[in-house]
Amino acid sequence: MVLGQLATNCTFALLPTQRDAWLAQIELLRAQLPSLIGSIFFEFNIPRMGRRIDAVLVIGPVVFALEFKIGEKSFDRSAIEQIWDYALDLKNFHEASHEVAIVPILIVTELEEVPLLDLREDADGVYRPASTNAAGLLGAIDLALQRTSGACSVSSVAG
Repeated sequence: MVLGQLATNCTFALLPTQRDAWLAQIELLRAQLPSLIGSIFFEFNIPRMGRRIDAVLVIGPVVFALEFKIGEKSFDRSAIEQIWDYALDLKNFHEASHEVAIVPILIVTELEEVPLLDLREDADGVYRPASTNAAGLLGAIDLALQRTSGACSVSSVAG
């Protein structure tokens, strides 16, 4: 159903590689986030910027900008900058995001080890990008929720 909606609303050429990436993203999110309460938006268009974020996840007072690198085994500096730019674009060009914490997360699906997470918030409420693998996504979200005032942790939501 999710894939069908994405394909129906797709405004660009739908290649098999894009379809496969969406399937991988959907499966990863279903596996990692089954008991979270929130909203998810795939291929989120950033107003006036003409760019799309792979997924935006809203849990409580936190907006997560998610960029997936399906099948990749290492972090690429340009991918980290890409997700950080998306988070800044949300903060500056999406009215509903002006007053919320925004946490950009880069998910490199085939990375073997989960790197240490060091979430740091800048003065504008946008966090420095977190980088993780598929298995570490839930931990990154949990840490961000714990660090953000007013949010409960994933553990207590799942609990």
